[in-house]
Amino acid sequence: HTEFLGHLCGDVQTVMGFVGGTFKVCLATTHLPLMDVANHLSTDGLIERAEIVLRVLDHELGMSAPRLGICGLNPHAGENGVLGREEIEVIGPACDALRAAGHHVIGPISSETAFLEARRGAIDMIMAMYHDQGLTPLKAVDFGESVNWTLGLPIIRTSVDHGTADTLVGTGQADASSMISAI
Repeated sequence: HTEFLGHLCGDVQTVMGFVGGTFKVCLATTHLPLMDVANHLSTDGLIERAEIVLRVLDHELGMSAPRLGICGLNPHAGENGVLGREEIEVIGPACDALRAAGHHVIGPISSETAFLEARRGAIDMIMAMYHDQGLTPLKAVDFGESVNWTLGLPIIRTSVDHGTADTLVGTGQADASSMISAI
């Protein structure tokens, strides 16, 4: 829905975000096979997405000077190239450019550290590089409380924090709490 709604609203750039629970999380990429994530990351793309997120946090959530934690792609944010070069070649330059533009950006940071810092209140929103990097900890802590919010649209679009749960249809076991939060 994220990209489709962006297209319907005039081909605007969108970011999949989650708010409402303990954590605020957004995704640099959405539904991709893990092996394709690195090929979909670019410095310019990360800057564009981060600027959308920072603008929304400021203008729509009233967070003056929001602190954005930008995760690395690799374990331990690449350990200075030992575990991957994406942090050095793509993510780090995006973080540097955002800081140079006056934004409060922490990163590239390992995702486990980003979530610990967010829980401590030192990070306002986490930008994960891929779906499960951001949504596994979010759902472990906030399932049913968080709301999927499409950032960057000229309209408000919220949804549940999970998939369709087709296996629960007709069983009476579905939990409507995230839908109620989204509404």
